Amino acid sequence: MFSLQEAGRVADDRHQRTSLDPDDWQALRKQGHQMLDDMFDHLQTLAAKPVWQPAPSSGRALFDAPLPIEASDLEDVHAIFRDNILPYGSGNIHPGFMGWVQGGGTVTGMLAEMLAGGLNANLGGRDHMPIEVERQIIRWTRQIFSFPDTAGGIFLTGASQANFVAVQLARCRKLGIDVRATGLSDEARLVAYASREVHGCVPRAFEMSGIGSDQLRRIPVNAAGQIDIEALEQAILRDRQDGHTPFLVIGSAGTVNTGAVDDLAALRGIADRYDLHFHVDGALGALGILSEDLADLFTGIETCDSLAFDFHKWGQVPYDAGFLLVRDSEWQRQTFASEAAYLSRAATGLAGGDWWPCDYGPDLSRGFRALKTWFTLKTYGVKALGNAMSANCMLARGLAQKVEREPALKLLAPVALNIVCFAYVGPDGKAPPAINADIVEHLHAEGRVAPSLTHLNGQPAIRAAIVNHRTRQADIDALVQGILTLGSRQDLREC
Repeated sequence: MFSLQEAGRVADDRHQRTSLDPDDWQALRKQGHQMLDDMFDHLQTLAAKPVWQPAPSSGRALFDAPLPIEASDLEDVHAIFRDNILPYGSGNIHPGFMGWVQGGGTVTGMLAEMLAGGLNANLGGRDHMPIEVERQIIRWTRQIFSFPDTAGGIFLTGASQANFVAVQLARCRKLGIDVRATGLSDEARLVAYASREVHGCVPRAFEMSGIGSDQLRRIPVNAAGQIDIEALEQAILRDRQDGHTPFLVIGSAGTVNTGAVDDLAALRGIADRYDLHFHVDGALGALGILSEDLADLFTGIETCDSLAFDFHKWGQVPYDAGFLLVRDSEWQRQTFASEAAYLSRAATGLAGGDWWPCDYGPDLSRGFRALKTWFTLKTYGVKALGNAMSANCMLARGLAQKVEREPALKLLAPVALNIVCFAYVGPDGKAPPAINADIVEHLHAEGRVAPSLTHLNGQPAIRAAIVNHRTRQADIDALVQGILTLGSRQDLREC
């Protein structure tokens, strides 16, 4: 039998052999510095690299390997990343990336992500300073969007989850908190409203909630791409007459296809008239309110009941950093708070704290997304972020003007923010519409610029979404020249 002292020595020895901390901290420090320097070098030289390039089969094969049983040197693992992952990313940090609405991130955000990873805080609740950082962001978002002191908020993976949570809030507001236990009855017959240009995550939110996407009425838009207010009101009246229960209207602060901003003040009036929860999907554009040049486009956003947006888009925070702002934080508690023995609270100590995020959203285990957001806002300030957004929109307007001056190109939608939708039609206007898909594919393969493809009124459209703070006029010029060059090629024109 071991004595207690001997047993302690055995336990210490076993711990020393099983701990995942390094034996040689100095060697780790050297390797860590090298990894950081490699990322600095990569970010500093982005413009000289391809936006995107296909990964070779040899590289892909490395990720079809058996489960590792024994240890590997960190230096060797990092080499695999450096040679086989880093050069083959999705490209959204590159100045020539214009394909989808994705932020470019910043060096500051990258460093903050490293700090958050080292701290490894769980922001489900309890009394620790990372909770206070998230509460600070909530207070700042109240100020940004002129929300009242009753407002609450929470970090989520992105606006897709934030829109889903908003549907749950609106459902509880209309039917009462008992719906959490009883579920939807046949008598409820809930219906909601959004424009036909609403983001695809919104109907999916209705599917996940059990309400069903058929209960989301998709209202026609006007020539500017905004929800048609008269058609909306007619749809509400029809549903009420048919015995349905209208409970939610959703406005878009930047539609995903064209960047149109709905008449948010008019939607507030509709919501008040018919007792609807007024939610705004601001994933694409809501933070544009930080720009003096753009703020007037979002008049009325300060009146909404809930607002989904992404710091990881125009806020340039590294992925992921979605956010939901709610006019009354008590609506969040009513929708999500629940008791559990293992989450017992205390007046003092680590189990203390008067704000546990798990009471205000769906997640218990939550990462420290607030830190990279806090670093970004503190380091750059909202004025610089707003100026970057203004610059994006200036480039978009300039691109639209170039398109309108070029006979071989055709603008397909008004430019409200930072998205330009257009098509190659050829000098005689007779190029086959399908050529635009081939042009986009070839541009991706060439690696200088990367727009995306969408469809407007059934017609293929080249879509340039200018979100990255690194994008410059030279990137816009390269996009136009690349399209004209590819469009003139006979092999493409015959497609």
